[in-house]
Amino acid sequence: MLNSESLNNVLENKIISRDEIIQIYENSKSNPNELFSTAQNLRKKFKENSVTFSKKAFFNIVNLCKDTCSYCTYKAEPGEEKISLMSKQEIKQLLSLAKKYRCVEALFVTGEQPEQRYQEARDWLKTNGFKSTAEYLIHASELAIESGLFPHTNAGNLNKEDLKELQKSNVSMGIMLENISERLTKKGMPHYLAASKRPKARLEVLENTGKLRIPMTTGILVGIGETPMEIIDSILAIRKLHEKYGNIQEVIVQNFQPKQDTMMKNFPSANENYFKTIVALTRIIMPKMNIQIPPNLSPNSYHSFLSVGINDWGGISPLTPDYVNPEFSWPEIKKIEQDSRNAGFELKCRFPVYPEFFSFIGKELRNKMKDIEDEEGLVKQEYWK
Repeated sequence: MLNSESLNNVLENKIISRDEIIQIYENSKSNPNELFSTAQNLRKKFKENSVTFSKKAFFNIVNLCKDTCSYCTYKAEPGEEKISLMSKQEIKQLLSLAKKYRCVEALFVTGEQPEQRYQEARDWLKTNGFKSTAEYLIHASELAIESGLFPHTNAGNLNKEDLKELQKSNVSMGIMLENISERLTKKGMPHYLAASKRPKARLEVLENTGKLRIPMTTGILVGIGETPMEIIDSILAIRKLHEKYGNIQEVIVQNFQPKQDTMMKNFPSANENYFKTIVALTRIIMPKMNIQIPPNLSPNSYHSFLSVGINDWGGISPLTPDYVNPEFSWPEIKKIEQDSRNAGFELKCRFPVYPEFFSFIGKELRNKMKDIEDEEGLVKQEYWK
């Protein structure tokens, strides 16, 4: 029996209120052990003793972006060395290489509607025969399926029609909520120059994916100047969406790391104890959810997060860098497997869509997965190893 009545209620499968969550957080500041152990008990209850990852290739389709986030190093400006404007041929070549490496996921990432701001983006689209970035993504996704990889597109605030088209060739999609706070969009705050990060805009995209029944990955960013209450409200907003539509397949809890070429380069990294508390709270708020942290952003301690409620490492590539966090290389899959085993968990490879969401995807896509699928709905070990 725990001292906290609210934590006991969670273990009894009762939904707890915002006030109870705030109280749990306040209590954890002096001693987080009850919160951490409850999160771990819930994780074992609903996710057992395995931890998953997706073996992926990262396709940096276009990194021009109409927005400017204070912490982002992904965005390029015309003329910069890091600019990426992938041609159809380059996409085909990387798909071929990814297949040789036995990657399962083709992660397609773009800046936010770059053609609305940059002539270079409009010229790039025209050269490749497309009118919009979304149209190009639909083509790239179809190429991936033909190559035997499974697309997961993360391209910002797509409209409902584009989402509907991409749904035909993507087994899942992603958009980070990051935070629901309007305060973070004010002058001097990280999302001031990023209209697409307005909470209302992000929530509208997530609402549309719910209506379309698209398995979605979303998440929060920890350490960008938010308050604990703003984080709690952001997790609760995700819970509310999932209760309404049932299509949120996983929640990423990502820690902020400062980047040298950004406005927030002198901002401190997210405090690790605070970060672990937020991870555990996410498990408390959504006990059955798939919860992920990126292991490359906590390179020396990622395995310790297995004791506070996570059950997934996200996409890891043996082939391509993390273009969003280029200074943080992904650990080798063998190292992650060993570290997971040392912590008492078996590493398993999943598709970009979790087994509990297979019913959301079309029959044709579903059938293509079966060649490399095991009896659990995960990727056959002999394929990914």
